[in-house]
Parts: sequence; structure tokens; C-alpha cells
Amino acid sequence: MAGSNPTTYYTPTSKPTPTSHHSSLPLKKPNLYSLIAITFLCSAFYFTGLWQSSTTGAGAGSSSVVITTTSLPCFPSKNTSTTPPSSTTTKKLDFTTHHSATDGGAAVTAPDDAIKIYPVCDIKYSEYTPCEDPERSLKFNRRRLIYRERHCPEKNELLKCRIPAPYGYKNPFKWPVSRDVAWYANVPHKELTVEKAVQNWIRYEGDKFRFPGGGTMFPNGADAYIDDIAKLINLKDGSIRTAIDTGCGVASWGAYLLSRNIIAMSFAPRDSHEAQVQFALERGVPALIGVIASKRLPYPSRAFDMAHCSRCLIPWGEVLRPGGFWILSGPPINWKRHWKGWERTREDLYAEQNKIEQVAKRLCWKKFVEKDDIAIWQKPLNHMKCTEFRKRNKNPPMCPTQDPDKAWYTKIETCLTPLPEVAIEEEVAGGHLEKWPKRLHAIPPRISGGTLDGITEDVFQKDSQLWKRRVSYYKSVNNQLDQPGRYRNILDMNAFLGGFSANLINDPVWVMNIVPVEAKVNTLGAIYERGLIGTYQSWCEAMSTYPRTYDLIHADSVFTLYENRCEMEDIMLELDRILRPEGSVIIRDDVDILIRVKRIADGLNWDSQIVDHEDGPLEREKLFFAVKTYSTAPATQPSKTT
Repeated sequence: MAGSNPTTYYTPTSKPTPTSHHSSLPLKKPNLYSLIAITFLCSAFYFTGLWQSSTTGAGAGSSSVVITTTSLPCFPSKNTSTTPPSSTTTKKLDFTTHHSATDGGAAVTAPDDAIKIYPVCDIKYSEYTPCEDPERSLKFNRRRLIYRERHCPEKNELLKCRIPAPYGYKNPFKWPVSRDVAWYANVPHKELTVEKAVQNWIRYEGDKFRFPGGGTMFPNGADAYIDDIAKLINLKDGSIRTAIDTGCGVASWGAYLLSRNIIAMSFAPRDSHEAQVQFALERGVPALIGVIASKRLPYPSRAFDMAHCSRCLIPWGEVLRPGGFWILSGPPINWKRHWKGWERTREDLYAEQNKIEQVAKRLCWKKFVEKDDIAIWQKPLNHMKCTEFRKRNKNPPMCPTQDPDKAWYTKIETCLTPLPEVAIEEEVAGGHLEKWPKRLHAIPPRISGGTLDGITEDVFQKDSQLWKRRVSYYKSVNNQLDQPGRYRNILDMNAFLGGFSANLINDPVWVMNIVPVEAKVNTLGAIYERGLIGTYQSWCEAMSTYPRTYDLIHADSVFTLYENRCEMEDIMLELDRILRPEGSVIIRDDVDILIRVKRIADGLNWDSQIVDHEDGPLEREKLFFAVKTYSTAPATQPSKTT
């Protein structure tokens, strides 16, 4: 029961000292003196530690916190195995799910009075996205879709309550079944089943939604559409690994690319097409709420091997930016065949395509191919030839000296971002990338090129080995990490070089790697060079995603990073918002910080334990394992339905 017991300290790396077989023999005098001395020292250290613990708890603004080490003897064991003992006096967490089909809501028992209790929010907040709130957005300029960008609440507007799941919420179907089917109760919106009925986006069937894989420009299914693209560019040799899908719908394009070892970042605004990103996430497909407007997309330069837009209704003549292979289908492509169905004039469509062609030319992109309803442009390997071309055509101008990887509330400029300089025409600007899967463990060019301050090839190799050991330890504590289907959507709140994600690559999961904007070094570009995906985020603000997005959240030293920057309880409430019922959390941090984290977690009604570091109990850094308990809005307050 969350909060009903004192802070528990689970020690999976040490064992009790074995009982001597000769305890009944009389002690020799020298041994007796030694025993008395050791007993005195142990007692002195114990009472000193107890006093320090109580003052630490009081300093945190609450009653004193009792730490119980369940298997730590006076003489610590030298065992450093990363496998927990077979038995312990501490209750182990239950990481399994229990609400995948017919279970109802679970009663919530209030924790101890000393713990601050966070009440459940009103049901109207069930799909609350703080920084993309539809009501708040109406206060902002509608020009260039600025009102659909991030606009976060002020500090005095922050909710101090737990976002409720809709009544009847169930654990999503396991991947890959989830690609094709989702529970209606989890996303109770039928709008798209009506608006997009003829386009095969989504169907409502009893208590479920079914996703046939269709889209506006691929009514025969995303799989067949991707096959058509594969006839034009090579999707099989590993040269294309990361992709971005603009205006993604329910993310069928990204969903079907996964079987080809291509991972797509799908994004769309929170707009009149209700819950499209939410459907994508419910299917187990990477997605974020986002829009191309006045700010750069929150990704580093040179991040994606392929960009895609299928009738995404974005004014590309104004906001088109460089980016690998760019695939466009829908208006105005193949306008001579479709102009009547689009209810636009031939002159209008011709002018629009001509504008796109001219902008692409000024960006030094070449038209790779156009066939039927698909057109593909390709960004050059470098700007060596482009520099000569731009001496004659300076519209748009080259951007002044800037950090091309800076992309958090960074204004879009009407200029061409220069690629890194090269020595010869055949050289790839920024460095050559290995093909997937070799790319995952190869040294990222940003590291081998020395552009990341203080991060060397040796640092990269050591970090890779470190996370191999850490993930193995995580799986020994939480055996559900080894159970295919238990987790699908995973968030790493402070990813550094993506080591945590890289060590889950063979599991049926995907990881959103976050590089905090407050981090000392911006490493997100190197993460993408490994063939992984992620985004920038400040954890002093809410993430651009729906409630109940992630099955598991991992945080390495996040609360240390944000100490004195923003409130711990606000970060914890955001974790509670984006974590699914019965989702899991792993937090690594200093023990004093984790004691405070646990008190807030108890107030959120999470089940949790503090666990020793993989190197043993003498390390100050500990691990916090938690499970968000299952609860939903009551039946008397049903979620809105169509």
C-alpha cells in the first residue's frame, strides 16, 4: 500500500553474514576484546547515522524518514553480483499488469497523514496537454499556426492533482497486435471513424478501434504505399534508418516502417482531427504533438534520413527546410490527374508545384524522382557546389553563424542552414554514417569529429559498457523488463548518448530519448547518428504528449539536474500524467533526493522501493523502482463520447 509504511530500502546486492557453526564454543579473550570494540564502533556509527537521517528528513519539510536496510550486516558482504537474493524481508514490487480485459477500477487508500496527498483531477482533464491546451491556444496569433505551438501555463496555473484515466481504461494490446487494434475506452473518440471513413484510417468495432493501415493518399494501405516508395529509393540496405512523418494522422506510415527496421518520429498538431497523436501512441508507435510554424522543430540538424509528408496541408513554400530524402504525396503532386477531386483549379495547383520546385532548387535539393502520386527530392551530400550556385542566387540567404542543433523555442529564420565544411565534393558533410544495424555501436561522427565538448571515443565506449551492465541489473530487479509485451512505449528523461535505449534494441520496445535543454552538452545529434530517436525537453515544463503515453519511464540524475531550477513535485506530477496506469518508473539519483522522491510518490499512490546501486550498498547513488497503481475516473463521470 503506497505510503502506509516507512521508506523501505531494498538491498538486492548483499547477503546476510552466515551464522557460525561454532557459536557455542567459548570465545578467546583477544576475540572478545575485538568483538566489544567492533560492537561499540558499529553502535556509534548507527546512532550517528540515525541522527543525520532524522535531520535530513526534517530539512525536507516533512516528518523524519526511517530508512530500513533489510539485508545489510555490520560487516558488508563482498558480493557484488547484480542478481537479487532469492529471499528478502522486504516486500517486492509487483511489476505485472492486471487490467487488460475486464477488471474494474481499483480503490485508492490514502497514505499516512504525514505524506502530502495529491487528489485526482476532474474528469475534464483526462486528456489534458498543458502546453497545447486548446483553450489557452485561442489567446495566440493564428498566423502561420502560431496558436498551435507550445504555450505552457504559468506557475500559478499548474495543476496539483493526478490526471484520471477514463472509466473502463485497460492496458493496451501487446505489440505487434496493438499496431492494428486499440481499446475504445482508452481513447473514446469516434470523430475520425466518420471524417476519414472512406480513407481507411480507423474503424470502430464494438469495444475496440481497428486500424486498417489506410491514409489519405494510401487508401490501399500503408504497407503497399511503402512498397511503392521502396521501388524508388532503397529501404532495405540500412542506409535509411530514421524518418520523420509530418502531419502523421494515426501514424500508419510510421507503424508499417518498423517492420523494415526504420523508425519514424511522427508528429501532428492537437487540432480538429481529434486525438490523432493519441491514437498513434495507443498503437505503440513513436509520436509527439507538434507543428511547423514559427519555431524550429525540436530535433538537431542532420537528424533524419528521410522526411515524409502525405497531404499534410503545410505551406511548404514558406517553411520547407533541408532534410535527407523528402517524400511528398498529395496536392499538388500528380495534379493533372486529381485536380477535379481536389476541387482546385489546374492553374492554382500548377503554381503551387512550381513554387515547391523553385524553393527546392534554391535549397540545392535535386528532384530525385516523381512517379504517379509520389515525388522525392534529395538533399546534397554537402554544400560545395551549392556555395557556387548561391553566389548567383541569394534568395534565401545563407544563415549567419549559429548553432544548427539549437532547437528549443528557436525561431525559424528564412535562410539556408549551411552544412559542415568538406574538403572534397564526394565527402559527406558532418561525417559518414554506417548502415543500420552497424550504426548503433559505431562511433557517432559528432564524437569522432570532436564537436561534442569533453566527449571522446573512449567516453563513448565506456558509456556503452556501463549501460550494458546497468540494463542487465534493471532486468534482475524488474523481471518484467525481460517479458515481451509488458512494455512498449519507453521514455528516457536524460539520455546522454542513448546507452539505455541501445541496450533495449533487441526488445519489442521503442525509446524516446530526451536531452534536457539544461544539460551541459547537447548530445541529441549523436543519439540520432546511432539510429535512435529523441527530442529536446525542459522538465520545468510539460512534455508535448498526451496523458498515459509511456509504459516505462527512466530518469538518470534528472532531479539532481533540476535541483533549484524547478519544483520536484511538478516534475513528479508530469511523470504521473504521462505514465500509464500500472506503468513503471526507474529513477537513479542521490539517496537524499530519492527519499524526497519517494515521499511524493507515496502521495501519488505509487508502489515504490529504493534499491541499492548495482555496485553495492556503499554507493550514495541509489535506484528508485515504482509502479503507478491502477485507477480510473468513476462510472458516474463518463468520458465524453461522440
